[in-house]
Order: sequence, then structure tokens, then C-alpha cells
Amino acid sequence: MRVWSQSSKTGQRQSNRWQTRESIMADETTNQGATPSEGAAPAARTGGYQGQGGARTGGSRPPRPAGGGGAGAGGAGGRKFFRRKKVCKFTVEKIDTISYRDVRLLQQFVSDRGKIIPRRLSGTSAPFQRKLTRAIKQARAIALLPFAAKF
Repeated sequence: MRVWSQSSKTGQRQSNRWQTRESIMADETTNQGATPSEGAAPAARTGGYQGQGGARTGGSRPPRPAGGGGAGAGGAGGRKFFRRKKVCKFTVEKIDTISYRDVRLLQQFVSDRGKIIPRRLSGTSAPFQRKLTRAIKQARAIALLPFAAKF
């Protein structure tokens, strides 16, 4: 890949030249006088450019807080909460077919803006999500459901 580089002094261009990415990488990652046995790993083994931080490149990165602290853990210093696993409504209620005429059922899976709610939010299984999507689109086509929200 070619990269444009220019050097400037007092706002005027002195020299403009094209450089290839390989020549830039070779300049940045070359360890002069160090061998791999001395602890300086070559750039091919480190997995990235020098100075980009992270465990593999040897950059300085602050340690993570103890106890997880992720989105499912309740935040910093808060109580941990239990997130219930989402289950498919159609499987639980033993609904075999999804009809485009059942507008009340279909409206539960359409947002107020008119978008179909995705599986990861509704918890429906993949086969039922496909049937649900088809039924919603059929209901929209014959004007039982709106395509978009009313403003």
C-alpha cells in the first residue's frame, strides 16, 4: 500500500514523496543490534505495530478492575444483577403457526417506530423469527400493520 508523506518547514513544502507501507514498517519495527534471543521480538511475532498498546505488543495499558465490571455486572461498585435468559414465546406457549391475520400477536414484535424487533431482544428462536418476519411483512402489505410510525 502506498502512503503519501510530506515534510514541511514554516508552512512551505520542501519535499513530497511517495513511500510504500513496507518501507515505513521496516523503519518503525527494526530492532538494531537486538536479536530475538535477547528478548526483543520481531514485529511479525508481536501481532501489530509498535506503540499501539496491548498485551502482545508490550505497550502500557492499565489493568482491568477486579470483579468483571462488564455490562452484565451492574457497573462500578453496584450490585450484581441476574439477567434472565430469554426464551422463545412461541415455544413456551406451544404456538405452531404464526398467521399474518393475528395482529395483536404481531404487534408485540414490532417497535413503536414500525421496525421488527430482532431476535437478540425478543428471545425468539431462529425458525420462529423467520416465520414472524414473513407474517409481519404480509400484514404490512395488506395494511393490517403500518410500515412506519405515525407522526
